[in-house]
Amino acid sequence: MPCVSTHLDTMGKLPSSFKAVVKEILMVEQILSEFRLNKEELKEVMKRMQREMDRGLRLESHEEASVKMLPTYVCSTPEGSEVGDFLALDLGGTNFRVMLVKVGKDEERGFKVETTNQMYSIPEDAMTGTAEMLFDYIAECMSDFLDKHHIKHKKLPLGFTFSFPVRHEDIDKGILLNWTKGFKASGAEGNNVVGLLRDAIKRRGDFEMDVVAMVNDTVATMISCYYEDRSCEVGMIVGTGCNACYMEEMRTVELVEGEEGRMCVNTEWGAFGDKGELEEFRLEYDRVVDEFSINPGQQLFEKLISGKYMGELVRLVLMKLVKENLLFNGEASEQLRTRGSFETRFVSQVESDSGDRKQIYNILSSLGVLPSELDCDIVRLVCESVSTRSAQMCGAGLAGVINRMRERRCEEELKITVGVDGSVYKLHPWFRDRFHKVVWDLSPHCEITFIQSEEGSGRGVALISAVACKMAACTTAP
Repeated sequence: MPCVSTHLDTMGKLPSSFKAVVKEILMVEQILSEFRLNKEELKEVMKRMQREMDRGLRLESHEEASVKMLPTYVCSTPEGSEVGDFLALDLGGTNFRVMLVKVGKDEERGFKVETTNQMYSIPEDAMTGTAEMLFDYIAECMSDFLDKHHIKHKKLPLGFTFSFPVRHEDIDKGILLNWTKGFKASGAEGNNVVGLLRDAIKRRGDFEMDVVAMVNDTVATMISCYYEDRSCEVGMIVGTGCNACYMEEMRTVELVEGEEGRMCVNTEWGAFGDKGELEEFRLEYDRVVDEFSINPGQQLFEKLISGKYMGELVRLVLMKLVKENLLFNGEASEQLRTRGSFETRFVSQVESDSGDRKQIYNILSSLGVLPSELDCDIVRLVCESVSTRSAQMCGAGLAGVINRMRERRCEEELKITVGVDGSVYKLHPWFRDRFHKVVWDLSPHCEITFIQSEEGSGRGVALISAVACKMAACTTAP
């Protein structure tokens, strides 16, 4: 943390204020020390995650487990003979994406994938209104996309990336367990999501689609990265939300019949902690974020990590420091007092500051604060503390998944690739390095490679749809 030490060197030339500055920094450090986790604490988080994973896989304890370990019915991976045009939908946050995906043959890799996509912003009333309103809006966006690309006359196979907790009954049938990430559309929970989409398409009546697969964004990311690296058996998202999936041994997935091979399991680990497993790790700021969220008491692990909450956690810490008269001369602007005003992108921008504090100063000025150099350094310390804990928690969770895979496969050394997508992973300047370090430290018997997914959600679900179409063709062939 060079900013603070540099500032202290400067302040050292001013004996009258030096002691006061040192005292202020020490008090700030004491408050932020709560965010720092040592290796033993991270190991404990990892062990508790593994315990909940086991409970989620077992029939007798699945209902009570916070980590649901949902079967996805994705067992096969693309081998290269699947070709065709597919439509892919991606719903997982405030933006919704429609993609045309062309899967063709390639001599080197077996297949090649080309994508054309368009992003649509989801209105607040569609997110929080009724399921019919939400899916009618999705169908409207699809209609617009098909018009623009002059393919409305084609009945294409459709793959749907739906990034919410779903209990699958088949690859094209899944019951929404509960909304997350700010969605609250009534009438969707407890219903088949693919059925809701098919009904909305039917209501419009101006195009036809064959919905062949629905998957979580982590699954789509894993399959998309498998296209790059055949060792990829884990998919992960660190963005608005946070979740992971991996290839589990079928014999341990008690919710599905069958002993042979592997099936991709969607952990839905964002809910880890909902049964009290993380109580001693949650701080006063976490409790406030949870209390004012749209789903209090739910997704507690995700609320420690993901981009939806990181900026607000920083704001709450800044307000605590203001209250303790350790920041901004004890006075906060109206903007800074407003929930949600310190956006998560500001965390990345603060930590990207080159050291001249200009970027930090500009952000704070936009929030109605005129900071001193020391204020800027303290804000950077706060951002580093919150984002580092996020990376460490995330790393402990993933280490739990990978170590479990090695043990279940009875391998002394496991070579594995993890496909990762999401804005926090991609855009934060230091998150990746901190996260990777924790995973490697906690998984000493595993050789782990990370791949950053490009267009993973759309490309991945198209490849899964291609496999589903091929398998369906094989099943119905005479």
